[in-house]
Amino acid sequence: MAIIITDECINCGACEPECPNNAIYEASEDWKYADGTTLEGSVVLPNGTKVNANELQEPMSDEVFFIIANKCTECKGFHDEPQCAAVCPVDCCVPDEDTIESDETLLAKQAFLHKNE
Repeated sequence: MAIIITDECINCGACEPECPNNAIYEASEDWKYADGTTLEGSVVLPNGTKVNANELQEPMSDEVFFIIANKCTECKGFHDEPQCAAVCPVDCCVPDEDTIESDETLLAKQAFLHKNE
């Protein structure tokens, strides 16, 4: 399951540099699938979505930091626990009950995002 940032976020930014997948962005920030990954050009994400990894995407929130679920691996393959949740001073980085993924799926996503690293 991916992690989400709730609207209790105080926009401190502690979570953003901790994410090994560069899946966390500041409110109102455009983002790309290529950011912090080895993805380039036209790709099919593990969930079947076709995207251009280098194309700017619209922000998911204009009020608080946000996490891109398709890039979130809950830090599997990097750390024992989600680092955003570990450093959040207000405990607003929580599991997304709407995006439940097995450890196997999360590790496969991590391998997809970071091919040949």
